Amino acid sequence: MVKKTMREDHFPAIEKKHGEPMKFWFSVMSEISSLKYPEQINYLRSNYGFSQAHANALVMFSRGSESPQHFSTLNQYYKSISPIQSRTIKAIMKLLQTNFPSLELVLAWNKPMLRKGEKYIFGISATKNYLLIAPWSTEVIDSMRPKLSAYKVNKKTIQIPSDWQPDSKLLTEMVKKSLAQ
Repeated sequence: MVKKTMREDHFPAIEKKHGEPMKFWFSVMSEISSLKYPEQINYLRSNYGFSQAHANALVMFSRGSESPQHFSTLNQYYKSISPIQSRTIKAIMKLLQTNFPSLELVLAWNKPMLRKGEKYIFGISATKNYLLIAPWSTEVIDSMRPKLSAYKVNKKTIQIPSDWQPDSKLLTEMVKKSLAQ
């Protein structure tokens, strides 16, 4: 089982790495509270050398978010997206779980993911206008690039239409290659 983290879990490392107690960092956040999220992140990174993870934990905690977990269940996630996207994601995950019964469907990073043990194999997320699938490996994407010419391929994801009819052969090959790594 993957441990659910809280934003506060980062605080001891922030104090150790940056040499100031959290009281100091909360006062910094108070001073920049009028800035937008990206500006706050950039401020911490530029002025104090924060990593993205530490900056995000501090900024989001200061904005009232104690946990990065937005959804407790997959059903909550599916209700947060369009019915068309929900149907497509469910169809993709069902196809993959049928072909790879050892994969576990989980909610991680607030997205449906397939994993084997602790290793993530495949993920999918919804945007306003399309879905993004991810085999969790740039090497897999690169090796399959000729077969992905009909899609917009990003560095770590592949853009598909919200109403995509799952391509069983493509998805199966993608997951096989991801499992082989």
